[in-house]
Amino acid sequence: MQLALRWSGARRITALLCNTWCSPSSSFSSSSMPTTKLFINGKFVDSKTTKWVDIHNPATNETIGRVPEATQDEMEAAVSSCKQSFKVWAETSILSRQQIFLRYQQLIKDNLKEIAKIITLEQGKTLADAEGDVFRGLQVVEHACSVTSLMLGETLPSVTKDMDTYTFRLPLGVCAGIAPFNFPAMIPLWMFPMAMVCGNTFLMKPSERVPGATMFLAKLLQDSGAPDGTLNIIHGQHAAVKFICDHPDIKAISFVGSNQAGEYIYERGSISGKRVQSNMGAKNHGVVMPDANKENTLNQLVGAAFGAAGQRCMALSTAILVGNARGWLPELIERAKKLRVNAGDQPGADLGPLISAGAKKRVCDLVESGVKEGAELVLDGRSVRVKGYENGNFVGPTILTKVKPNMTCYKEEVFGPVLVVLETETLAEAIEIVNRNPYGNGTAIFTTNGATARKYCHLVDVGQVGVNVPIPVPLPMFSFTGSRASFRGDTNFYGKQGVQFYTQLKTITSQWNEEDATMTSPAVVMPTMGH
Repeated sequence: MQLALRWSGARRITALLCNTWCSPSSSFSSSSMPTTKLFINGKFVDSKTTKWVDIHNPATNETIGRVPEATQDEMEAAVSSCKQSFKVWAETSILSRQQIFLRYQQLIKDNLKEIAKIITLEQGKTLADAEGDVFRGLQVVEHACSVTSLMLGETLPSVTKDMDTYTFRLPLGVCAGIAPFNFPAMIPLWMFPMAMVCGNTFLMKPSERVPGATMFLAKLLQDSGAPDGTLNIIHGQHAAVKFICDHPDIKAISFVGSNQAGEYIYERGSISGKRVQSNMGAKNHGVVMPDANKENTLNQLVGAAFGAAGQRCMALSTAILVGNARGWLPELIERAKKLRVNAGDQPGADLGPLISAGAKKRVCDLVESGVKEGAELVLDGRSVRVKGYENGNFVGPTILTKVKPNMTCYKEEVFGPVLVVLETETLAEAIEIVNRNPYGNGTAIFTTNGATARKYCHLVDVGQVGVNVPIPVPLPMFSFTGSRASFRGDTNFYGKQGVQFYTQLKTITSQWNEEDATMTSPAVVMPTMGH
C-alpha cells in the first residue's frame, strides 16, 4: 500500500513537471520516462541528444525522469539566443526590467509550495527545508527589484575648470551560471535575476540531478514578461561545463559546487578572459564557550550540523568545545538521537536522504576513516533504516569525538549528517585550529561574553562569522562573503558585490568651456586663419 502511495505521489509531481518543461510519457516505466526539455529562445524544446542522465528520487532510488546532455548545436543555439536578445535587453529601461522582476517575485511567492514539492522529489530534503530553499532565493529576487538604487553611478563635478567626471554601470553581455544539486532553487536565484536585472542575458545550467525547480522558475520568469532569449537553459555534465568555460561570447561565470569543479571552472574560465565567481567547499566550525547559553547552543548545533542531511556548504559540521563546555557532549548526543529520519515529504521528518547512493557511501567511508584513525564514534547513523523506504540513501545523525586536525574526517568536507567534535582548553587554541584550516566559508561562536565574541570575530580568518548564529548566511542586501579556499574570484554573490560582478564601470570625463555657453552676435566678417 505504501509503495502504491509513493508512486501516486511521484506521478502527481511528475505531472506537474511535465506540464510545460518535460516531455510527458504515457506510462511511468523505465522505458518511457518523463524527459526534461531545454529552454531556448523562449521555447521548451526536446533535445536531439543520444546521451541522457537519469533523475532519481533519493528516498527510494527509483528513476523518476531523465535529463539530456545537450548537443553542441543546442548549446550554441542557446548562447546565440542570449547574444541576440542582449542587444535589445541591455537597452531596455531599468524601470521596465525592474517591473518584470517585481512580477516575478510575486509569482514565486504564489508557487513556492509547488516548487518545494519538486525539490523534495528530486533532491530529498524535507518539504519545510525545500520551502526555505525557495524563500532564500526569493529574497535575492526581491533585492534585485531595488536595482534602480544598486545601479547608481558616481559624479564629481568641476574636477578642474569646466571639467566633470561621472561613472555609470553597463551590463557585460552574456553571463552563465552552473548550479549544484543541494539548493535547486536558491542558487539559480542567486544568479540569473541579479544578472538579468542589470541588463545581461543569461545561460543557466542547473545540476543534472535536480533540474525541475529551475525549469519551473524559467516558466514563471517567462510569465512575468521576460523577453524570449533573455534566459536560456541547457543541461549536461562535463561537456556543458567546458562549453561555458570556453565560449567566447560568454563574459562571466557564476559557479557554486565542489572544490574540484570550482577550481577547474575558475582556472579554465579565467584563462578564457571571463570573470568568474566560484563558491566551493567548506569546513565550518562552531566554537562553544563554557559561558554560552547551553539550551540554545545545543539546539543550534544539532540543527546546523544535521539539517538538510548536512548537504549544505554552510553546514556547521565541526564543533570545538572549549574548557568546561566539553561536559555538554552527552546532552548533545541525546538531542541528535531525537531527530527523525524519513523521506522528505513525510510528516515530522527532520532530515531526509542523501542525494545518491554514491554520496552515502562516501559519507560512510569518511566516518569509518575517523574510527580507524582514532576518533570515537559516539553516535552512528550509518545503519539507519526507514520503514517503507529501505532502498533510500539515508544516513542518520552521526557524531565523532576525540577528533584531531590531522584526521581525514576533519580535513575533508563530509557533506552529510556528520558532526566531528574537537576539544580545546582555550579560545586561542580554538582560533588557531580554525585559522589553520584552509576553508573560510563560515564559522560561529557561542558565548554570552561580548568581549569574547568581539575577539573571535576580529581574529578568526573566515569570511562569514556568526555570534550565536550557527549558519551566518547574509541577507541579500549584503553579500555572500566566503573566503580563502571556499571562494575563487574577486567579487562575491548578490548584494552590492553581485551588481559589481555583473556590470562594468564606464567613466566619462567631459569638458564644456564656460565661454562657449555665452550668447554672442552673429559673425558677418570673413574669418581669418590664426585669429
